[in-house]
Amino acid sequence: MGVTNYRRIYGIDFSGAVDAGKRIWIASGIVEKDALLIEGCYRAKDLPGSGKDRDQCLAALRDFIGRANACAFGLDFPFGLPRALVKQKRWEDFVLSFPDDYGNPGEFRRLCHEASGGREFKRLTDQETQTPFSAYNLRLYRQTYYGIRDVLYPLVRNQLACVLPMQSALPGKPWILEICPASTLKRKGLYLSYKGRTNAHHTARASVLESLEATGPLSILAQGVRSAILEDRGGDALDSVIAAFATFRALRHPALLTVESSDAYALEGYVYV
Repeated sequence: MGVTNYRRIYGIDFSGAVDAGKRIWIASGIVEKDALLIEGCYRAKDLPGSGKDRDQCLAALRDFIGRANACAFGLDFPFGLPRALVKQKRWEDFVLSFPDDYGNPGEFRRLCHEASGGREFKRLTDQETQTPFSAYNLRLYRQTYYGIRDVLYPLVRNQLACVLPMQSALPGKPWILEICPASTLKRKGLYLSYKGRTNAHHTARASVLESLEATGPLSILAQGVRSAILEDRGGDALDSVIAAFATFRALRHPALLTVESSDAYALEGYVYV
């Protein structure tokens, strides 16, 4: 099943912050004539039943994903850990035991550092796609922890979604893919400094967006949506669009959606760029 079967695609710029509802952005798009048309871009606090608080927001987010049926979601947090730090043999077992193995974000980071001898290992996919940080790096570990525990774990436990490529891509269920906006921009030669308040940052955001649109597969027609993306000084709105773009690109190449059980990706996860 390819992209034509998944007309609705969401890119989600994730956060594990206390006020995650303000920080998580969601870009919503549809597939038209083999191109991705971004129709909306908004904060996660605006989802039904959501709010600024992390627990409330993530509960609303996973409910939103779980009810989405034939839609695809790209989220920007690590879906797994390096093989050397995983005691389970299957990714599903790793996720289902995650809340018991790691009681809180601090414990998660501490245990990972203990197991790695204080080093920050990267997964094979991190090395290949040049993601900025290890999954348990100081700047990322909360995002990893809350993403796996509060989003992936409930969805996998209740069989409400398919997490690719570690799980089979079943028709009729939402598909979830790991993406990294920085890696996508590096691959496209668009890795600019666009997160900030200055005119230069605004110009960089516009340049990135226009360059992605010039590729043809991405289009933003509504001026209000474009303004929301460009006026977000943190660059998170733009990151959500890049997440949707990367998800769309991945779905156009069905061979990327499955892996052999012996591959590192089957246990560690895979970043789609």
